[in-house]
Amino acid sequence: MTVTVLPLATGADDAQEQAGQAAGWIEDNWSTWLTTGLQVLLVVAIAVVLRALVRRAITKLVDRMSRTGRRGFDVTPLGGLLVNAERRRQRSQAIGSVLRSVASFVILGTAALMVLGTFKIDLAPLLASAGVAGVAVGFGARNLVADFLSGVFMIIEDQYGVGDVIDVGSASGEVVEVGLRVTKLRGDEGRIWYVRNGEIKRVGNMSQGWATAGVDVTVPADADLDTVRATLTEVGEGLGADQAWSEVLWGPVEVLGLDSVQLDSMVVRVAARTMPGKAAGVERELRWRIKRALDAVGIRVVGGPATQAEEDGDPTAGMAAPSAYASTVSPQSIAASPIPSANLSK
Repeated sequence: MTVTVLPLATGADDAQEQAGQAAGWIEDNWSTWLTTGLQVLLVVAIAVVLRALVRRAITKLVDRMSRTGRRGFDVTPLGGLLVNAERRRQRSQAIGSVLRSVASFVILGTAALMVLGTFKIDLAPLLASAGVAGVAVGFGARNLVADFLSGVFMIIEDQYGVGDVIDVGSASGEVVEVGLRVTKLRGDEGRIWYVRNGEIKRVGNMSQGWATAGVDVTVPADADLDTVRATLTEVGEGLGADQAWSEVLWGPVEVLGLDSVQLDSMVVRVAARTMPGKAAGVERELRWRIKRALDAVGIRVVGGPATQAEEDGDPTAGMAAPSAYASTVSPQSIAASPIPSANLSK
C-alpha cells in the first residue's frame, strides 16, 4: 500500500504562507492603526475635557449672573419683591440647562464627525441624510420646537417667574413652575393649568412693578360732594397711618374725583398704588372703612339697604292684584269651566 504525504506538506506550506502574509500585513499597517487609534483617542479626550470645561464655565456664569441680578434688585424694596429665591433658582437652572445642552450637542457632534473622518468615511451622504431627517423631524414636531423656543426666550427675557400672577389669555393664575415647553399655573379655585409656551401670544404680568387698588363709591345724586371728599380723604389717611397697611401701600390713597354722574347717583373714584398682588386686599379694606365712614356722616351708599321711610310704607304696595279666576262664581271662572257631558243612558 502506498502512502502519499505530498498534500500534507502542501497544506502546511499554505498555512505558513498565509500566516506570513498576515504577519506582513499587520506589520505594514500597524503604524496606520496606531496613528488612527491615537487620533480617535485624542479627539475623544479633547471633546470630553472641553465639554466638562464649557459646562463648568456655563454653570459659574449663570450663578454669577443670578447673584449680580440679586444684588442689583435688592437695593430697593421693589427689586427685592420682583425677584424671589425660587424664581431666580428656576430661571438659572433653565438657562443653564439650555446652554449646557447646546454646548454638549455642538462639542460631541463635532467630535463624532471628526472620528468618522479619521476612519476615511465619506461624510457627504451622512450629512445630507442628517439634513433631510432634521427637516422632516422639524416639520413633524414644529409645535414642540415652537414651544421650546418660546420657553427659552420667555426665560431669558424674564417675562414671568415662579410666584407671579399672570394672565396668558387662555388661563390665568399664579405661576407654579416655568418649563421650556409648558408653564404651570394655579387658578383661583386651586386648579392647575398646563399652558404650552408656543400657544402664549401675550402675557399680562400683575406681579411686576406695582398694582393699583381702585374703589368706586356710589352715593346719591343729592349728596354733598365736599363732605364725601373729606370723608374719603380721612379714610385714606387713616389707612395709610395704619401700620398693618402702611407696608402694603406704596403711595397715598387719592380721591380722583367724579367718575360718572347720573340722575339718581354719582360715582367717586378712589385709588392707591400698592404692592404687587395686594390690590384686592386693599380694595376690600377700603370698602369696609368707606362704608362705615359714610354711615357715620349720614350718607347712604346707593344700592344699600332700604331707608326707614321706605320700610314704613304700605306693605301691600308691592303685591299683585288677586286673579279673577280665584273665585268660582266669577264670570271668568264660569266661562273657563268644562261643559258637563250629556247623560245618554235611557
